[in-house]
Amino acid sequence: MSGHSARGTAPVTGLDLGGTKIAAALVGPDGTVLARHTRPTPARDGAPAVLDALAGAAAAVDPERRATAIGVAAAGVVDPRTGLVTSATDSIGGWAGTALGAGLADRTGTPVACDNDVRATAGPELAALTAEPGYAHGSLLFLAVGTGVGGAVAVDGRMLHGAAGLAGHLGHLPSPEAAGLPCTCGATGHLEVIASGPGIAAHYERLTGAPVDRLETVAARAGRGEAAAVRAITTGATATGRLLGGLANALGPDRVVVGGGVPRIGPLYGDALAAAFTAELMGPLRGLLPRAPLLGADAAVLGAAALTTTLPLHHPGAPR
Repeated sequence: MSGHSARGTAPVTGLDLGGTKIAAALVGPDGTVLARHTRPTPARDGAPAVLDALAGAAAAVDPERRATAIGVAAAGVVDPRTGLVTSATDSIGGWAGTALGAGLADRTGTPVACDNDVRATAGPELAALTAEPGYAHGSLLFLAVGTGVGGAVAVDGRMLHGAAGLAGHLGHLPSPEAAGLPCTCGATGHLEVIASGPGIAAHYERLTGAPVDRLETVAARAGRGEAAAVRAITTGATATGRLLGGLANALGPDRVVVGGGVPRIGPLYGDALAAAFTAELMGPLRGLLPRAPLLGADAAVLGAAALTTTLPLHHPGAPR
């Protein structure tokens, strides 16, 4: 069961659930972070343990129970209407099928709004766009490139959630550069396997036959001019830019934002992505360029807190 969104003058709690850690923030009505807390995610201990840890983080960041609602930005495919995790990778064991909204509401006694972590992170980007004069119904294309590739799509001022909460999973669009490569979702040839951090590192290994520990190692070698490292990075960036350019033609965004850890490796990546993106654009979109996110490390917890004003709330003790 769900009810109306929380609005008012009291603080709300934002929770960001990832495969390794939970970040919590108590957020005032003006968006100020009043308190913070982090703890490890018990990712191997099962969904009830993860829900317990989320409830613990909410209690730790708000010991006086001032928050009137909790917003959760969670890894996996989340349907904000039902509050269910409809699909998930094995980064959190047994996470698929979890009643995130109801389970956390029952544990905390507080109404809960929940969504996928990337859509939640994109929420403040959409809010900033639609607050600009003339963009009240603005459209946004948001991509997060890190350990995986996730995304969010907002059209005419409204975030798209889609069937089962699946909208925005841009890493699972087909990419010519990834042809034949197996994806974590079970299909082959998806953008994520050539463009994510591990995907770029794996491509470098295919080119050289030499194992590499992390993306930053590839980036350092590219910085020294090593051809295989440059190729691995620019292939991932080009694949991402081409796909985003095609999506821009399909959706007509006013703004395109690319975040996550991978773009931070430097201009070699960013320049290749921008060039491939621009080459795809139809006439009316020329001049549109991908930009960096407005918010830094707090983006996910602030986006999570904002969910309480935009999404259905799942209440404790409601009939299931």
